[in-house]
Amino acid sequence: MLENKCQLLSNYDEQGYFVIRNYFNDSEIAQLRAVVLKFHQLWQQDNATFYQEEAFNSSLITGSEYLSSDDRVKLFNFISSKKVMNVVESVIVNNPAFMNTQLFFNPVNPAQKDFWHRDCQYDHDIEGQKVAIQETQVLHLRVPLFDELGMELVPESHKRWDSEEEFNVRQEEKGKVSSDDLSTGKKISLAAGDLLVFSADMIHRGLYGLDRLALDILVFDSAGDFADYVDDDCLPDNAMLAKIDDPRLFINTINLKSAG
Repeated sequence: MLENKCQLLSNYDEQGYFVIRNYFNDSEIAQLRAVVLKFHQLWQQDNATFYQEEAFNSSLITGSEYLSSDDRVKLFNFISSKKVMNVVESVIVNNPAFMNTQLFFNPVNPAQKDFWHRDCQYDHDIEGQKVAIQETQVLHLRVPLFDELGMELVPESHKRWDSEEEFNVRQEEKGKVSSDDLSTGKKISLAAGDLLVFSADMIHRGLYGLDRLALDILVFDSAGDFADYVDDDCLPDNAMLAKIDDPRLFINTINLKSAG
């Protein structure tokens, strides 16, 4: 049962995240896992060296490169299912739009360590990051396909700038590295069936270990200027749209891109 939508929004506004335990049943996770594993196995073969040496995630899961139209429709229907949309619309009330999907797994290379970051640091300099966290936020919906160690988040960091400790670790300044522990971090273990919703721009890191394989759905507010980030191939075509029970999330993105 979904908690009160107002409570979810309140939790997100204050903390930058919330988690709903046992939100998806075994059947829903099994069906999703079957499709995602097809993608993952083909992606691994295609990116063998990258996978062995440094990879910890992949993206564009809904694209046409590795999955059949039928499997893509299954993914689109999960992403826009009533359960997912109820949560999305509790946080983004007006015209949420689909951005991308990512898959997170354990790196093969044991020397690789989990690292603190804000997603916006890959697109912006320091001043740009300060602006980004005050403006429209991108939402991550993380669906673990197996029980895993989960995530470590810095609560409230979606609305405030780094402390000195956080900045030095995240930016690897003053002898710190991005895998150092933070005194402000909060670990959130996740099991298959849980749903973690968090701001892309809060300080966070995935925790490596166990059978980590988590699907992330990225969604944004249509008022935000993110349509250019969306790969056309990851959106459903007209034939697929007709097979999606509630295609609004994708239609919003398609309309934004055509208006761009």
